[in-house]
Amino acid sequence: MIHKSACIDPDARIAEGVRIGAFCVIGPGVEIAAGTVIGPHVVIDGPTRIGRDNRIHSFAALGGEPQDKKYRGEPSRLEIGDRNTIREFVTFNRGTDDDNGVTRIGNDNWIMAYVHIAHDCLVGNNTVFANASSLAGHSVIDDWVILGGFTLVHQFCQVGAHAFTAMGSVINRDVPPFITVAGAYAQPHGINAEGLRRREFSSERILTIKRAYRTLYKAGLPLAEARAELAQQAEHSTDVRLLLDFIDRSQRSLVR
Repeated sequence: MIHKSACIDPDARIAEGVRIGAFCVIGPGVEIAAGTVIGPHVVIDGPTRIGRDNRIHSFAALGGEPQDKKYRGEPSRLEIGDRNTIREFVTFNRGTDDDNGVTRIGNDNWIMAYVHIAHDCLVGNNTVFANASSLAGHSVIDDWVILGGFTLVHQFCQVGAHAFTAMGSVINRDVPPFITVAGAYAQPHGINAEGLRRREFSSERILTIKRAYRTLYKAGLPLAEARAELAQQAEHSTDVRLLLDFIDRSQRSLVR
């Protein structure tokens, strides 16, 4: 299952059934779980742990040193979950001591060609990164986010669950859950109603999220007053509670 031209370090741990294509380079400290398929010309540096049933396409470069001038070779790692699709020319970097020392990718993500995920980023589950979208260091992308092609996310920014960014969006502030944003710099354009319907959100839940959006973006309230109103709505909605919790953990201010 490993092509004879692949270069596998003796310290790498490769599970039975893993397929590795021609001219791949797998370095020391790499662990790859069963069912993962790696196309030709892929480079994986360690320490990197890759879960089960991933599909990694040609010319991806995973687990390289962080592109951070402060990095001095300290131990750090990359962790990739299960059932991810990672397309051509994707790059994931390891973490740094300035954070938790890890870059982490969850499960069931669809990562298209030329995506870059920098050091210390945290990516949840079921996300879609369209072609050439990029995360700067320390970014956080929650579950079910869709990043349109060529979206750029500034370092330390967070994008909340079920958010959607249009093609070419430049994110320099935090994007709350459920919100659609577009532009450079990105501005809010309603909620991601179509995405929520595809995930079988009920009409009642979507209406509740729309009401919360109006409170945050259309009522003309200062953020503190909008938050107080959302706190009341959150008593009857876990979705609004998710939005409120995101506001409370935001560090770069909201797209607003």
